[in-house]
Amino acid sequence: MTAAGGTEGVGHGTDAGAGGAGRIDCIDALRGLAVVLMVAHHLLYDLVEFLDAPEWLFSNPIFDALHYLFAGVFIFLSGVSSRFSRSNIKRGLKTLAAAVAVTLATWYIGLPVLFGILHLLAFCMLFYGLTGKLLRRLPRAAAPAIYIAGLVGSALAVRYAHIGGGYLWALGWPGSGFWSSDYFPVFPWLFVFLMGTWAGAYIRERRLPDWFYEVRIPLLAAVGRRALIIYLLHQPVLYAAVTAIKKLLQQ
Repeated sequence: MTAAGGTEGVGHGTDAGAGGAGRIDCIDALRGLAVVLMVAHHLLYDLVEFLDAPEWLFSNPIFDALHYLFAGVFIFLSGVSSRFSRSNIKRGLKTLAAAVAVTLATWYIGLPVLFGILHLLAFCMLFYGLTGKLLRRLPRAAAPAIYIAGLVGSALAVRYAHIGGGYLWALGWPGSGFWSSDYFPVFPWLFVFLMGTWAGAYIRERRLPDWFYEVRIPLLAAVGRRALIIYLLHQPVLYAAVTAIKKLLQQ
């Protein structure tokens, strides 16, 4: 679920660019809002999973849609940040290390995250780090249409192309028996990230209205600048708190 001047990793790189001065608080604040909602989402999951709260509290049509909406915003903003990063390869490797740590920790407690949002973002950052020069040659007017076509086409392929074997789970074809407590495959989400890289060029060049660069939401921006560390720590903290509450209730 991920931020040059502050913490690298999931949300690295929201400096205003050559023509700007410092970070763009609006981007940090949007990322911070996505992080807050992610924490709330995982809290509801823990309440249902470990405290036997009603299942509808976590899984219902409204929350299911919002989950993917705000995850999409998070992925899009990470793409935006890629246009500000000094090294998307370094950023991707750092995020990959965090993703591996998440897999090991969640495997230990029996709820493994095999390819969650951090794994996806690590892949996207590395992919863009290796292909960015080529992708930036696409005509700007055509890039959104190409990425949207890729998004829709890959979503349909993942939904309707039944590819067996289970060895393509990272791409979006998990096969029977695959299970991950958080799952964001490469397709179709890569194209959401790439749309962010396209938008990031305009943001870096200060093509958006002045208010976008001037608005200040300090608390959410502070959260957004610490997105990676919050992502890594929030679930262990929530798990410990919910487990403690469960023990108290059982006494």
